[in-house]
Amino acid sequence: MTDLLPLLLYTHPACAAHIPPPGHAEKPERLAAVVDAIRHTYPDLPWREASLATREQLTRVHEVALVERVLDTPVTEGTLQLDPDTFLSPGAAEAALRAAGAGTDAMDAVLSGQARRAFCAVRPPGHHATRDTAMGFCFFNSIAVAAAHALHVHGLERIAIVDFDVHHGNGTQAIFERDPRVLFCSSHQSPLYPETGHADERGIGNVFNAPLPPGTSSEGFRRAWSETLLPAVDAFAPQLLLVSAGFDAHQRDPLAQLELDAVDFLWITGQLREISRRHCGGRIVSMLEGGYDLQALGECAAAHVGALVADSATW
Repeated sequence: MTDLLPLLLYTHPACAAHIPPPGHAEKPERLAAVVDAIRHTYPDLPWREASLATREQLTRVHEVALVERVLDTPVTEGTLQLDPDTFLSPGAAEAALRAAGAGTDAMDAVLSGQARRAFCAVRPPGHHATRDTAMGFCFFNSIAVAAAHALHVHGLERIAIVDFDVHHGNGTQAIFERDPRVLFCSSHQSPLYPETGHADERGIGNVFNAPLPPGTSSEGFRRAWSETLLPAVDAFAPQLLLVSAGFDAHQRDPLAQLELDAVDFLWITGQLREISRRHCGGRIVSMLEGGYDLQALGECAAAHVGALVADSATW
């Protein structure tokens, strides 16, 4: 097992070619901040270019009409508004395909024994996209596409998706809340967009939400995970752990009001790493979601990657 790569990193230049309107929070500079911080901190980690997701992979979790709208709507200049926050640009379709493709590539690498873990440094984010709706900066739900790929192609029976983005992953929850093979656990600020993720939303017993009030600090965040969410993941005993890694719960983020720091993301990633070590040979696939202060985003992404790669040689 020591010949496994400890961590593979995925990205693609096309993920920076989606250009929302001026002043939009989900801008290409986000990806540069993440990639630059990881390359600077961990210069020896291997990177791979993400493939294009296929329509077959997308339609496992999305309606054909949504896939066709995103991929087949001609946008030659400017942007086309899909909802108050979500805009198609000339580069949006390929960016969304590469983001989802990174997840399926990472899944193949981890489940075939090429690497222990993977992190996908991609944009646009995905966890708000539902089966039939692009919303909240998201076109396709990349983490859901990756999970469905593991279920349908690799035959897994228990996958846990954890989401510590400051916004509730409403799309991921909606896609899997009736699927007993998938556990979904989320901490997020409430009230806040998209106004979902209440504690009484339980799916078929496979959904655990920990809403956090504005101003919640490290103590409240760690308590929610230690007392509610991590025990749920541990009890589920997943064969694979997926992470929607949003870093907008950081205290400097302009879109929310939680008070976390990079060390909190280091902590939660370490906790998840230990659960994966107990149940699934350490296998984790993580995908970038939100984070809109560029300095905080880079610092948190580097901390997350550091915890993913830590102690890998001892396995």
